[in-house]
Amino acid sequence: MFLQQMINGITVGGSYALIALGYTMVYGILRIVNFAHGDVFMMGSFFGLFCMQFLGMPYYVAFPIAAIATAIMGIIMERVAYRPIRTADSLTVMISALGVSTFLGNLAMVLWGSGTHAFSGFSGITVSVYKFDNVVLSNIQIGFIVLSVLLMMALYFIVNKTKIGIAMRATSHNIKTAKLMGINTDRIISFTFGIGSALACVAGLLVGIYYDAVYPLIGYSYGLKAFAAAVLGGIGSIPGAMLGGFIMGIVETLGASYISAGYRDAFAFAILIIVLIFRPAGILGKKEIDKV
Repeated sequence: MFLQQMINGITVGGSYALIALGYTMVYGILRIVNFAHGDVFMMGSFFGLFCMQFLGMPYYVAFPIAAIATAIMGIIMERVAYRPIRTADSLTVMISALGVSTFLGNLAMVLWGSGTHAFSGFSGITVSVYKFDNVVLSNIQIGFIVLSVLLMMALYFIVNKTKIGIAMRATSHNIKTAKLMGINTDRIISFTFGIGSALACVAGLLVGIYYDAVYPLIGYSYGLKAFAAAVLGGIGSIPGAMLGGFIMGIVETLGASYISAGYRDAFAFAILIIVLIFRPAGILGKKEIDKV
C-alpha cells in the first residue's frame, strides 16, 4: 500500500516538477513570477490533443509538435507581455501576467469550450497493467515517470554543460554584466521562456493522458501547486524545483491515501508553510543579499 502510493506520488510529482522548472527558470533570470505559466501548461495539453484528435497524429509525433508550438507561444508571450515592461515595478509585471493568464483561459474556452475533453481513443496508446506483489503499474505511469526524469536530466545538462546554459547562468547572475560580455540577453530570455513552455506542454500532455482529461481551468490548480513546489525547493534553483515537485506530489498522495482525500491540497501546502518557516529561501534556495 505504502509503496504503491509512493509511486503514485512520484508520478504526480513529476508533472509538478516539470511545470515548476518554468517558474524557477524565469524567476532565476528576470526575478519575476510568470503567473500565466499554469495556462501555458493547459494550452500545451490542448495543442497535443488537437494534433492527435483532428490531425490524426500518433502521440510520439504530437508530443514534439505540441511542445514546439507551445515554446513559440511562450516566446511570443515574453516579447508581447513581458519585454516592454521588463524594468517596470513588480506590481505592473504581476498585472501583465494575470492579464495573459486570463486571455489564455478565455481563448481556450472559445476554441475548445468549457467542458472536459478526453484523450482516450486519440492518443493511440494501449494501456497495459503490470502487477508486482501489491504494486500495480501501468505503461502510462512508467512512461510518465521515465519521460519526466529524462527531461529534467536533459535540462540540467543544457544549463550546466552547454554554451547557452553558461549564458543563461551569466544572465541570471547579472543581466547588465552579461550584456557587457557580449551575451544577447534578449535571446537568452526568449529561449528560457520557450524551453519552460515546452516542458509545461509535455507535463500537460502527460497529465491529460494519465487522467484522460483536460479542461480550460486545469491550469489554475496545477500552476498553483507547481509554483508552490518551486518555492518549496527554492525558487530560482533548478534542482530545487525538481525536488519540490516530487515532495509535493508524494505528500499530497500519501495524505490523501492515509488521512483524507478531501484535504489533498491542504497537505501539500502545509508542508510548504512548515518548510518556509524554518528555511524561508526553500530547501535548496540561497538567501539573496541586497547590494547597496
